[in-house]
This record gives sequence, C-alpha cells and structure tokens, in this order.
Amino acid sequence: MTAAVSSVAKPGPEKGRITGWHVLIAVVLFFGVVIGVDTVFMVKAYSTFSGEVASNPYEAGLAFNKTLDQRRRETALGWKTGVSTAGGQSVVVTVEDRAGKPLDHLSVTGVLERPATETGRQVLNFRPIGQGRYEAPARLDGAWDLRGAARNSGDMVEIETRLVTP
Repeated sequence: MTAAVSSVAKPGPEKGRITGWHVLIAVVLFFGVVIGVDTVFMVKAYSTFSGEVASNPYEAGLAFNKTLDQRRRETALGWKTGVSTAGGQSVVVTVEDRAGKPLDHLSVTGVLERPATETGRQVLNFRPIGQGRYEAPARLDGAWDLRGAARNSGDMVEIETRLVTP
C-alpha cells in the first residue's frame, strides 16, 4: 500500500484585499495630512495677527486708572450722548446735559474702525447742525465701532458705540 501524498497549497494573499497594514498606513497618512494642514493654518494665523488689540498694551494697562477717573468725571458731569446714522451716509451725534437740554458749541471728534481689522479707518469731521446735534459724513456699510469725544473748554465725554448698517 502506498500512501497518497497530496500537496495542499496555502492560499496566497488575494489581489485587492485590505489588510491591517493597509489600514494602519491609511490612518497614519490621514492624520499626517490633517496635522500638516492645521500647522500651515496656525503659522499663517500667527504671522498675520499678533492678537494684540493695543499697540502698547503695557502702557495702556498702566494708564487704566486715568480711564477710570475720566469715567467718574463723565458720570458727575451728567451729559448724555446718542448716536444715529442717516441713510448710511453720515453719523449724527446728539449731546444733552443732565436736564435733557441740548448742548451746542461743543467740539466733537471721532473715528470709525472695523471691529475685527484696522483697514478702512475713517476720521470723522463733525459739524454742528443745531439742537445739540453734530453730523459727519461717513461711508457706512456693515459693522463699525465709533470712538469719539465731545468737549467744551473744560469738560469732556467719550463716545463709544457700535454702528451696524445693512
């Protein structure tokens, strides 16, 4: 009796079959691309905006007590200010005393700036139009921050507001 020898061939890897190594390489490549893109975006973000709001933050912090003193003087003075826009073409500031009487003969100055960027800054030249109102031509489209001041020979009130036009 002779023994029959059968040779059973082991199946080799099938073509197109995904193995654990394929999955590992795909996951490593995926996260490598994500981390690389995030790194590029972070470098671009930090190189274009420093994150500082003030050009001299240390000095501005030291001068904060002066700002608080100014706010106390404004509160004691009792002047009320209002800001409106006229058709997106001008800014109108109204100033009244504590009793609601319009204040004329003031010097009103102001600057319009975008909330998120320094581009497009507009210096406003206010002129009196009567009844405690002062008007300055401006190009208003979108959101703007108005920072200004109304003053006479001895007193001053600061004006800060956000203007949003369509």
